[in-house]
Amino acid sequence: MKATIIVLPGDGVGPEVTAAAVQVLTSVAARYGHDFSFPRHLIGGCSIDVHGIALTDATLDACKASDAVLLGAVGGPRWDNPGGAVRPEQGLLKIRKELGLFGNLRPVKPHRMLLDASPLKRELLEGVDVMVVRELTGGLYFGTPKGRDRVNGHERAVDTMEYHDYEIRRVLELAVALARGRRKKVTSVDKANVLETSRLWRQIAGAVAAENPDVTFDHMLVDTASMRLISAPGSFDVLVTENMFGDILTDEASVLAGSMGMLPSASLGSQGPGLYEPIHGSAPDIAGRGIANPIGTVLSAAMLLRHSLGLEKEAAAVEAAVDRAIVEGYRTADIGGSRGTREVAEAIVNLLH
Repeated sequence: MKATIIVLPGDGVGPEVTAAAVQVLTSVAARYGHDFSFPRHLIGGCSIDVHGIALTDATLDACKASDAVLLGAVGGPRWDNPGGAVRPEQGLLKIRKELGLFGNLRPVKPHRMLLDASPLKRELLEGVDVMVVRELTGGLYFGTPKGRDRVNGHERAVDTMEYHDYEIRRVLELAVALARGRRKKVTSVDKANVLETSRLWRQIAGAVAAENPDVTFDHMLVDTASMRLISAPGSFDVLVTENMFGDILTDEASVLAGSMGMLPSASLGSQGPGLYEPIHGSAPDIAGRGIANPIGTVLSAAMLLRHSLGLEKEAAAVEAAVDRAIVEGYRTADIGGSRGTREVAEAIVNLLH
């Protein structure tokens, strides 16, 4: 197979962890007879430094023409100005919207050798395998009106949570499709006791549930879900929710795996390239030191192989190599080891079968 994979290294540790993932993908291509190319483009703070904006039209066009996109992370203290007109996060929001990436898949499956890396009790973590599906292009992050003004002499800030029925339905249907390949259980998370958007969400979730009787559907308020994700994580199979709730819950779920550096993600649309990235941020405090955990990015590359390129055998091989590397002690500091980013990546490459 011939494929173009756009690499957006981004900021902070992004260039380090994407380099590790590209190293693994290059090895996969050589081993299985594929031809992968990896054009690099700027996004986030580094794009602001060069172009004055977080994502250029040229970069966006390159992504649209590609087979898949691999992203590192964006942002850092030098661009940390939440009220500024130009911010690194704008590039991330724009690429998701422009590529139509409405479904964010974040698998959370603690490794059997790393259960003690989590602050939770081992018995809570054994057998946990959750797929969180986060709606990615609607809600508070994209709703209008948005901004600031003055009312009666006081400054006011406004964000609008907005959802259309089709936006909710398509992400729920994605969750159902994923559940069918797993344990056939979907937990739909909302705040229907307070929010009108959540009442619409629950209404549509009920309709989708009725159309798919082979899949068990639960409705759960987000506050209850946040509690149960820690107290009984094994009770979840596929958890689907709106944009902001999903953003928060998936960061909470990283505690189950022991480190944010372990968790991958895939952002998918109904067509076109998917975008793959670890769930962690740019970690500027360790950038350039060669100690960032590359596993979340490497596992994101495995999801890229599976979901965008249809290469299930190759994806499983990468995941198995990561598993063996952890078992053999190739661990960065965040998961109780002392190995560096490159050392872990090289071990994964050497363990590919």
